[in-house]
Amino acid sequence: MLLEQYGFSPALLPKDAQGLPARITAVHRERFALVSEEGEGFGRLKTREYYVEGQEFPTVGDFVLVRPVPGGDSQILRTLPRRSFFSRHDPDPNGGEQAVAANFDVVLLLQSLNRDFNIRRLERYLTLAWQSGASPAVVLTKADLAGDRARAVRLAEETAVGVPVFTVSAKTGEGLGAVSDLLRPGVTAVFLGSSGVGKSSLVNALAGEELMTTGSIREDDDRGRHTTTHRQLLLLPNGAMVIDTPGMRALGMWDVSTGLGETFADVEALLGQCRFRDCRHGSEPGCAVRAALESGALSPDRWESYRSLQREAQYSEDQSAYRREKQQRNKSIAKQIRRLERGGWKK
Repeated sequence: MLLEQYGFSPALLPKDAQGLPARITAVHRERFALVSEEGEGFGRLKTREYYVEGQEFPTVGDFVLVRPVPGGDSQILRTLPRRSFFSRHDPDPNGGEQAVAANFDVVLLLQSLNRDFNIRRLERYLTLAWQSGASPAVVLTKADLAGDRARAVRLAEETAVGVPVFTVSAKTGEGLGAVSDLLRPGVTAVFLGSSGVGKSSLVNALAGEELMTTGSIREDDDRGRHTTTHRQLLLLPNGAMVIDTPGMRALGMWDVSTGLGETFADVEALLGQCRFRDCRHGSEPGCAVRAALESGALSPDRWESYRSLQREAQYSEDQSAYRREKQQRNKSIAKQIRRLERGGWKK
Protein backbone atom coordinates (compact mmCIF):
# COMPACT_ATOMS: atom_id res chain seq x y z
CA MET A 1 0.00 0.00 0.00
CA LEU A 2 2.84 2.41 0.81
CA LEU A 3 4.40 2.12 -2.64
CA GLU A 4 1.02 2.57 -4.34
CA GLN A 5 0.86 6.00 -2.68
CA TYR A 6 4.02 6.77 -4.62
CA GLY A 7 2.45 5.89 -7.95
CA PHE A 8 3.47 2.23 -8.28
CA SER A 9 1.32 -0.23 -10.21
CA PRO A 10 1.95 -4.01 -10.47
CA ALA A 11 1.62 -3.57 -14.24
CA LEU A 12 5.10 -2.00 -14.19
CA LEU A 13 6.69 -5.33 -13.23
CA PRO A 14 8.17 -7.42 -16.06
CA LYS A 15 7.43 -11.15 -16.12
CA ASP A 16 10.96 -12.04 -15.04
CA ALA A 17 10.99 -9.55 -12.14
CA GLN A 18 13.19 -10.55 -9.23
CA GLY A 19 13.45 -8.29 -6.22
CA LEU A 20 11.36 -5.87 -4.20
CA PRO A 21 9.82 -2.92 -6.09
CA ALA A 22 10.84 0.54 -4.84
CA ARG A 23 10.85 4.14 -6.02
CA ILE A 24 13.87 6.43 -5.96
CA THR A 25 13.06 9.55 -3.91
CA ALA A 26 16.46 11.28 -3.87
CA VAL A 27 19.94 10.99 -5.35
CA HIS A 28 23.03 11.58 -3.21
CA ARG A 29 26.09 10.91 -5.36
CA GLU A 30 26.38 7.10 -5.35
CA ARG A 31 23.66 6.54 -2.73
CA PHE A 32 19.94 6.56 -3.45
CA ALA A 33 17.07 7.25 -1.06
CA LEU A 34 14.12 4.98 -1.81
CA VAL A 35 10.72 3.91 -0.57
CA SER A 36 9.21 0.42 -0.73
CA GLU A 37 6.63 -1.67 1.09
CA GLU A 38 9.25 -2.10 3.80
CA GLY A 39 9.39 1.67 4.34
CA GLU A 40 12.03 4.28 3.60
CA GLY A 41 15.71 3.44 3.25
CA PHE A 42 18.77 3.73 1.03
CA GLY A 43 20.25 1.70 -1.78
CA ARG A 44 23.39 1.36 -3.87
CA LEU A 45 23.76 0.09 -7.41
CA LYS A 46 24.75 -3.56 -7.87
CA THR A 47 28.03 -3.32 -9.77
CA ARG A 48 27.62 -6.06 -12.37
CA GLU A 49 24.08 -5.11 -13.38
CA TYR A 50 24.84 -1.42 -13.85
CA TYR A 51 28.54 -1.11 -14.65
CA VAL A 52 28.99 -4.30 -16.68
CA GLU A 53 25.59 -5.26 -18.09
CA GLY A 54 24.61 -1.64 -18.76
CA GLN A 55 21.35 -1.16 -16.86
CA GLU A 56 19.92 2.37 -17.12
CA PHE A 57 21.25 4.34 -14.16
CA PRO A 58 18.29 5.35 -11.99
CA THR A 59 17.30 8.89 -11.14
CA VAL A 60 14.63 10.52 -8.98
CA GLY A 61 11.19 9.11 -9.78
CA ASP A 62 12.46 5.83 -11.19
CA PHE A 63 10.92 2.56 -10.11
CA VAL A 64 13.54 -0.09 -9.43
CA LEU A 65 13.91 -3.63 -8.13
CA VAL A 66 16.02 -4.00 -5.01
CA ARG A 67 17.39 -6.72 -2.77
CA PRO A 68 17.06 -5.62 0.89
CA VAL A 69 20.17 -6.01 3.05
CA PRO A 70 19.38 -6.31 6.78
CA GLY A 71 21.07 -3.48 8.65
CA GLY A 72 22.55 -1.92 5.50
CA ASP A 73 21.81 -0.30 2.14
CA SER A 74 19.69 -2.33 -0.26
CA GLN A 75 21.19 -3.52 -3.55
CA ILE A 76 19.54 -1.88 -6.56
CA LEU A 77 19.26 -4.61 -9.20
CA ARG A 78 17.27 -3.15 -12.07
CA THR A 79 15.65 0.03 -13.37
CA LEU A 80 12.09 -0.58 -14.54
CA PRO A 81 10.78 0.88 -17.84
CA ARG A 82 9.95 4.60 -17.72
CA ARG A 83 6.82 6.34 -18.94
CA SER A 84 8.54 9.72 -19.11
CA PHE A 85 12.12 10.85 -18.72
CA PHE A 86 13.92 14.17 -18.50
CA SER A 87 17.64 14.52 -19.08
CA ARG A 88 20.11 17.21 -20.03
CA HIS A 89 23.62 17.42 -21.42
CA ASP A 90 25.99 17.23 -18.47
CA PRO A 91 27.63 20.68 -18.01
CA ASP A 92 30.92 18.91 -17.26
CA PRO A 93 33.17 19.23 -20.36
CA ASN A 94 33.62 15.46 -20.41
CA GLY A 95 30.05 14.69 -19.45
CA GLY A 96 27.38 12.97 -21.50
CA GLU A 97 23.69 12.58 -20.78
CA GLN A 98 22.68 13.51 -17.23
CA ALA A 99 19.43 11.99 -15.94
CA VAL A 100 17.29 14.46 -14.01
CA ALA A 101 13.88 12.88 -13.35
CA ALA A 102 11.63 10.02 -14.47
CA ASN A 103 8.02 8.81 -14.39
CA PHE A 104 6.24 12.15 -14.06
CA ASP A 105 2.98 13.37 -15.57
CA VAL A 106 3.45 17.13 -15.80
CA VAL A 107 6.45 19.48 -16.04
CA LEU A 108 6.06 22.83 -14.29
CA LEU A 109 8.39 25.35 -15.94
CA LEU A 110 9.11 28.08 -13.42
CA GLN A 111 10.30 31.61 -14.13
CA SER A 112 9.97 34.50 -11.71
CA LEU A 113 8.31 37.77 -12.61
CA ASN A 114 10.93 39.95 -10.97
CA ARG A 115 14.24 39.58 -12.83
CA ASP A 116 14.48 35.95 -13.90
CA PHE A 117 11.99 36.10 -16.78
CA ASN A 118 13.70 35.07 -20.01
CA ILE A 119 11.94 33.93 -23.19
CA ARG A 120 14.99 32.19 -24.65
CA ARG A 121 15.33 30.12 -21.49
CA LEU A 122 11.61 29.33 -21.58
CA GLU A 123 11.99 28.01 -25.14
CA ARG A 124 14.79 25.77 -23.91
CA TYR A 125 12.70 24.49 -20.98
CA LEU A 126 9.71 23.85 -23.27
CA THR A 127 11.81 21.85 -25.72
CA LEU A 128 13.10 19.57 -22.98
CA ALA A 129 9.65 19.26 -21.39
CA TRP A 130 7.94 18.20 -24.63
CA GLN A 131 10.75 15.72 -25.31
CA SER A 132 10.27 14.10 -21.89
CA GLY A 133 6.88 12.62 -22.80
CA ALA A 134 4.94 14.60 -20.18
CA SER A 135 2.74 17.71 -20.47
CA PRO A 136 4.29 21.12 -19.71
CA ALA A 137 2.77 24.08 -17.89
CA VAL A 138 4.37 27.49 -17.36
CA VAL A 139 4.33 28.92 -13.84
CA LEU A 140 5.37 32.56 -13.44
CA THR A 141 6.31 32.97 -9.79
CA LYS A 142 6.71 35.96 -7.46
CA ALA A 143 3.70 37.79 -8.87
CA ASP A 144 3.86 40.10 -5.85
CA LEU A 145 7.23 41.39 -7.15
CA ALA A 146 6.17 41.71 -10.80
CA GLY A 147 6.94 44.74 -12.88
CA ASP A 148 5.15 44.56 -16.25
CA ARG A 149 3.19 41.39 -15.55
CA ALA A 150 0.84 41.67 -18.54
CA ARG A 151 3.77 41.80 -20.98
CA ALA A 152 5.45 38.77 -19.40
CA VAL A 153 2.25 36.73 -19.52
CA ARG A 154 1.66 37.71 -23.16
CA LEU A 155 5.20 36.72 -24.18
CA ALA A 156 4.92 33.41 -22.31
CA GLU A 157 1.59 32.58 -23.98
CA GLU A 158 2.97 33.48 -27.43
CA THR A 159 6.01 31.28 -26.83
CA ALA A 160 4.25 28.33 -25.19
CA VAL A 161 1.34 28.04 -27.62
CA GLY A 162 -1.43 25.83 -26.25
CA VAL A 163 0.35 25.40 -22.89
CA PRO A 164 -1.36 26.71 -19.72
CA VAL A 165 0.36 29.75 -18.18
CA PHE A 166 -0.17 30.53 -14.48
CA THR A 167 0.92 33.51 -12.39
CA VAL A 168 1.41 32.72 -8.72
CA SER A 169 2.69 34.20 -5.49
CA ALA A 170 3.71 31.88 -2.68
CA LYS A 171 3.65 34.94 -0.41
CA THR A 172 0.09 36.13 -1.10
CA GLY A 173 -1.45 32.85 -2.28
CA GLU A 174 -2.40 34.26 -5.68
CA GLY A 175 -2.87 31.57 -8.34
CA LEU A 176 -2.11 28.62 -6.06
CA GLY A 177 -5.56 27.10 -6.53
CA ALA A 178 -5.14 26.82 -10.30
CA VAL A 179 -1.77 25.09 -9.96
CA SER A 180 -3.15 22.80 -7.23
CA ASP A 181 -5.79 21.58 -9.68
CA LEU A 182 -2.98 20.05 -11.77
CA LEU A 183 -1.57 18.18 -8.78
CA ARG A 184 -4.19 15.56 -8.12
CA PRO A 185 -3.58 12.47 -5.93
CA GLY A 186 -1.23 10.06 -7.70
CA VAL A 187 0.09 12.70 -10.12
CA THR A 188 3.84 13.30 -10.21
CA ALA A 189 5.06 16.75 -11.26
CA VAL A 190 8.64 17.82 -11.88
CA PHE A 191 9.62 21.43 -11.13
CA LEU A 192 12.19 23.01 -13.45
CA GLY A 193 13.61 26.47 -12.95
CA SER A 194 16.83 28.35 -12.42
CA SER A 195 18.32 29.08 -9.01
CA GLY A 196 16.25 31.32 -6.76
CA VAL A 197 13.09 31.15 -8.87
CA GLY A 198 11.05 30.14 -5.83
CA LYS A 199 10.53 26.41 -6.29
CA SER A 200 10.88 25.58 -2.60
CA SER A 201 8.51 28.36 -1.56
CA LEU A 202 5.94 27.18 -4.10
CA VAL A 203 6.19 23.55 -2.91
CA ASN A 204 5.63 24.68 0.68
CA ALA A 205 2.69 26.86 -0.31
CA LEU A 206 1.05 24.03 -2.26
CA ALA A 207 1.63 21.60 0.63
CA GLY A 208 0.33 24.01 3.23
CA GLU A 209 3.36 23.29 5.41
CA GLU A 210 7.13 23.74 5.29
CA LEU A 211 8.41 20.64 3.52
CA MET A 212 11.48 22.43 2.18
CA THR A 213 13.90 25.04 3.49
CA THR A 214 13.60 28.36 1.69
CA GLY A 215 16.16 31.10 1.17
CA SER A 216 15.74 34.79 1.79
CA ILE A 217 15.51 37.47 -0.88
CA ARG A 218 18.72 39.37 -1.53
CA GLU A 219 18.13 43.06 -1.14
CA ASP A 220 20.51 44.07 -3.93
CA ASP A 221 18.71 42.30 -6.78
CA ASP A 222 15.45 40.79 -5.43
CA ARG A 223 16.63 37.28 -6.28
CA GLY A 224 15.98 34.33 -4.01
CA ARG A 225 18.89 32.28 -2.77
CA HIS A 226 18.97 28.75 -4.12
CA THR A 227 18.27 26.15 -1.43
CA THR A 228 17.74 22.79 -3.20
CA THR A 229 21.05 20.92 -3.33
CA HIS A 230 19.92 17.57 -4.77
CA ARG A 231 17.05 16.08 -6.74
CA GLN A 232 14.26 14.74 -4.54
CA LEU A 233 10.68 13.47 -4.72
CA LEU A 234 8.21 14.74 -2.12
CA LEU A 235 4.76 13.37 -1.28
CA LEU A 236 2.32 16.23 -0.70
CA PRO A 237 -0.47 15.92 1.89
CA ASN A 238 -3.10 15.63 -0.85
CA GLY A 239 -1.38 12.57 -2.41
CA ALA A 240 0.33 14.32 -5.31
CA MET A 241 4.10 14.06 -5.73
CA VAL A 242 6.61 16.75 -6.63
CA ILE A 243 10.12 16.23 -7.96
CA ASP A 244 12.23 19.25 -7.10
CA THR A 245 15.53 19.79 -8.85
CA PRO A 246 18.51 22.04 -8.12
CA GLY A 247 18.33 25.29 -10.06
CA MET A 248 19.60 24.79 -13.59
CA ARG A 249 20.31 27.99 -15.48
CA ALA A 250 22.30 25.98 -18.05
CA LEU A 251 20.13 23.27 -19.61
CA GLY A 252 22.12 21.49 -22.30
CA MET A 253 20.11 19.90 -25.11
CA TRP A 254 20.07 16.12 -25.37
CA ASP A 255 18.05 14.24 -28.02
CA VAL A 256 15.28 16.81 -28.44
CA SER A 257 14.05 16.22 -32.01
CA THR A 258 10.44 15.83 -30.83
CA GLY A 259 10.70 18.69 -28.35
CA LEU A 260 11.98 21.14 -30.96
CA GLY A 261 9.08 20.28 -33.25
CA GLU A 262 6.55 20.99 -30.49
CA THR A 263 8.16 24.18 -29.20
CA PHE A 264 8.93 25.62 -32.63
CA ALA A 265 5.97 24.28 -34.60
CA ASP A 266 5.61 27.66 -36.35
CA VAL A 267 9.24 27.60 -37.51
CA GLU A 268 9.20 23.97 -38.67
CA ALA A 269 5.99 24.61 -40.61
CA LEU A 270 7.90 27.22 -42.65
CA LEU A 271 10.75 24.81 -43.40
CA GLY A 272 8.45 22.66 -45.51
CA GLN A 273 7.23 25.60 -47.58
CA CYS A 274 10.55 26.52 -49.20
CA ARG A 275 10.80 26.04 -52.99
CA PHE A 276 13.81 23.75 -52.70
CA ARG A 277 13.97 20.81 -50.31
CA ASP A 278 17.64 21.47 -49.55
CA CYS A 279 17.11 25.19 -48.91
CA ARG A 280 19.69 26.63 -46.51
CA HIS A 281 17.40 29.60 -45.74
CA GLY A 282 19.92 32.14 -46.93
CA SER A 283 19.82 33.69 -50.42
CA GLU A 284 17.98 30.86 -52.18
CA PRO A 285 14.90 31.93 -54.19
CA GLY A 286 11.53 30.90 -52.79
CA CYS A 287 12.75 30.60 -49.19
CA ALA A 288 9.71 30.69 -46.89
CA VAL A 289 11.85 31.39 -43.82
CA ARG A 290 13.50 34.44 -45.35
CA ALA A 291 10.12 35.72 -46.53
CA ALA A 292 8.70 35.35 -43.01
CA LEU A 293 11.69 37.18 -41.54
CA GLU A 294 11.34 40.03 -44.03
CA SER A 295 7.59 40.37 -43.44
CA GLY A 296 7.93 40.26 -39.65
CA ALA A 297 5.89 37.05 -39.35
CA LEU A 298 8.95 35.40 -37.80
CA SER A 299 11.21 37.32 -35.44
CA PRO A 300 14.99 37.10 -36.00
CA ASP A 301 15.46 36.23 -32.31
CA ARG A 302 13.11 33.24 -32.51
CA TRP A 303 14.72 32.00 -35.73
CA GLU A 304 18.19 32.27 -34.24
CA SER A 305 17.01 30.55 -31.04
CA TYR A 306 15.68 27.63 -33.09
CA ARG A 307 18.91 27.33 -35.07
CA SER A 308 21.03 27.55 -31.93
CA LEU A 309 19.09 24.81 -30.11
CA GLN A 310 19.11 22.66 -33.25
CA ARG A 311 22.90 22.93 -33.54
CA GLU A 312 23.31 22.15 -29.85
CA ALA A 313 21.03 19.12 -30.12
CA GLN A 314 22.95 17.84 -33.14
CA TYR A 315 26.24 18.09 -31.26
CA SER A 316 24.76 16.21 -28.31
CA GLU A 317 23.37 13.51 -30.62
CA ASP A 318 26.79 13.02 -32.21
CA GLN A 319 28.29 12.64 -28.74
CA SER A 320 25.49 10.25 -27.78
CA ALA A 321 26.07 8.03 -30.82
CA TYR A 322 29.76 7.76 -29.94
CA ARG A 323 29.01 6.81 -26.34
CA ARG A 324 26.35 4.27 -27.37
CA GLU A 325 28.84 2.60 -29.68
CA LYS A 326 31.47 2.55 -26.93
CA GLN A 327 28.96 1.12 -24.43
CA GLN A 328 28.01 -1.62 -26.89
CA ARG A 329 31.68 -2.55 -27.34
CA ASN A 330 32.10 -2.75 -23.57
CA LYS A 331 29.02 -4.99 -23.28
CA SER A 332 30.41 -7.33 -25.94
CA ILE A 333 33.76 -7.56 -24.13
CA ALA A 334 31.98 -8.27 -20.82
CA LYS A 335 29.96 -11.09 -22.44
CA GLN A 336 33.11 -12.65 -23.86
CA ILE A 337 34.75 -12.54 -20.41
CA ARG A 338 31.72 -14.23 -18.81
CA ARG A 339 31.77 -17.00 -21.44
CA LEU A 340 35.47 -17.57 -20.79
CA GLU A 341 34.87 -17.66 -17.04
CA ARG A 342 32.11 -20.27 -17.46
CA GLY A 343 34.55 -22.30 -19.53
CA GLY A 344 37.05 -22.41 -16.70
CA TRP A 345 39.36 -19.58 -17.81
CA LYS A 346 40.92 -17.63 -14.92
CA LYS A 347 42.52 -14.22 -15.00
